[in-house]
Amino acid sequence: MTPRTYPGPWAAVADHLRHLGTGAVFGLPGDDMAPLAELERADTSVVLCRDQRNAVFMATGYALAAGRPGVCVIGKGPALTNALTGVLEARSAAAPLLLIADGTRLDRLGTGAFQELDQLTAVRPYVKWAARVDEPDRLPGTLEKAVALAVNGTPGPVYIELAEQLADRPVTRTGPWRDAAPQRPAPDPDALAATARRIAAARRPLLLVGGGARHRNTGRRIERLAERLGAGVFCTASGRGAVAEDHPLYCGVSGLYTVAPADALWREADLVVALGSRLEETATFGWPGPEEGELPVVQAMLGEDGLSMERPGAYVLGDAGRIVDGWTGLLAGHRAGTGWPDRVREVRAGLARRAADRAAEAERAAPEGTVPVARVLSSLDRAVPADRVLVQENGLQDMWSYYFPHWTLGAGGGSVVPSEQTPLGFGAAAAVGVRLAGPAGRPVVALVGDGAFHLFRAELPSVADARAAVLYVVLDNGGYGWLQSNLDRVSGAGSRFAFTAARSTGTEGLAAAYGLGHRRVTEAGALDAALAAAWQDVAGGTSSVVEVAVSLADTPPGMAGSAGDFPEREGAEEEPHSG
Repeated sequence: MTPRTYPGPWAAVADHLRHLGTGAVFGLPGDDMAPLAELERADTSVVLCRDQRNAVFMATGYALAAGRPGVCVIGKGPALTNALTGVLEARSAAAPLLLIADGTRLDRLGTGAFQELDQLTAVRPYVKWAARVDEPDRLPGTLEKAVALAVNGTPGPVYIELAEQLADRPVTRTGPWRDAAPQRPAPDPDALAATARRIAAARRPLLLVGGGARHRNTGRRIERLAERLGAGVFCTASGRGAVAEDHPLYCGVSGLYTVAPADALWREADLVVALGSRLEETATFGWPGPEEGELPVVQAMLGEDGLSMERPGAYVLGDAGRIVDGWTGLLAGHRAGTGWPDRVREVRAGLARRAADRAAEAERAAPEGTVPVARVLSSLDRAVPADRVLVQENGLQDMWSYYFPHWTLGAGGGSVVPSEQTPLGFGAAAAVGVRLAGPAGRPVVALVGDGAFHLFRAELPSVADARAAVLYVVLDNGGYGWLQSNLDRVSGAGSRFAFTAARSTGTEGLAAAYGLGHRRVTEAGALDAALAAAWQDVAGGTSSVVEVAVSLADTPPGMAGSAGDFPEREGAEEEPHSG
């Protein structure tokens, strides 16, 4: 190849983004407009944000939905520190993210220059790799290495700092851009065979599907493995969307979000096969402890850094899809007994009955002027096409959607949730990135609490300008409901502090100012019409906000009340069964 010379570093970056197939770039550039000058000539969508944190959230949502790197461009100094919360979330969510920032010019380092910061030291704890480019010939290789690290192994964020002295210096690329597709390593044959033998010996297995299985369930290979094993299927919150929740062996989200009668399966099982899950605290909450006999776990992980060694069992490293295919082949002669699959189906039916009872109970208890969250979810299910992606937060009322079957994802549905870091406002912002990740026309719904949405509202003009049509369903309980419920637990109703209050949100005026749809619902009877009309806005290309008044007392199923980081659990309910 004849060497190619670019007039400046951002021209090289823009060409590399074209090579990556980047569909959107998010950010808030510094005073140097060179990034936008180069992107002006590209077909790539650019979302100019009001806040760097939201820009990284959007890029993270894009990465999780698309399965390829999200790209965020920012300035220097406080721009980087503003972005760090988003970078923390990208690392925790294992999202491939490329963050490119300005950096103080080399001859001004250590002089107290404008917005000078040791940015590499600040960002390194949050990323897989960080590099500063001071010489133009270093840029092409740095870009390629950054992307290789972002997408391979356990995916995650990487950081490149472009020193200001590069601004008008040409950059020469001496060879073609390298292939940037993630490599999918095959598992070690001996480890695969050893774990297959352990799986074959189990009589009451459960299959736990984590975020590492996202985009790896081609041809429904995971459901086929579950059928061969007769295994009950659970997923972690971040693993939702990887498997079809209308499958007869699927029983919900594990750990914190498992309710009776499904919680009994974890006490009855004799093996967990964890596919792409780090077995984090929320995923294993409520599992049998040492005094009950800890469940052995066979872990299948892409990167060894995601392994948990706190439970008995075994592990195999490699691509989730290739591991599943390998197990399926090795277990070709395996025949599951009928007792355990029948038990799993019995539990699934019990979950449906319990959900119907719980929704009816919530309807009866809803105060005047509020709508039960279970009703919001069922109405939303009817209003929006089945291939929608639900992007969630992790607040008190919106957690209803984590509990199966109050919200169910069919084979065509998708889900994006915050990691165990749960930064407030992630879902509201990430929905923009999810929408731009495509495919074109796929519905995206953000289900968020009013506290999270208010933190995000400064980006409404960005949403309008980006033409990223998202349906925002905002559950309004008057503020930070989770914090208020914790405060009530320790201080009672007479506290002089408050995290919630009955007041107008002001969202209607903001939505109108930016040409977005808006509706407010305070009666269940008006909900269907409001959501249907809002969906018509979105289908026509305009984002729309539906605010729904909900009661602070409308706690999700399984919760007896808040108790710090985690809720108090309702008493376990066992259903009689045979076998």
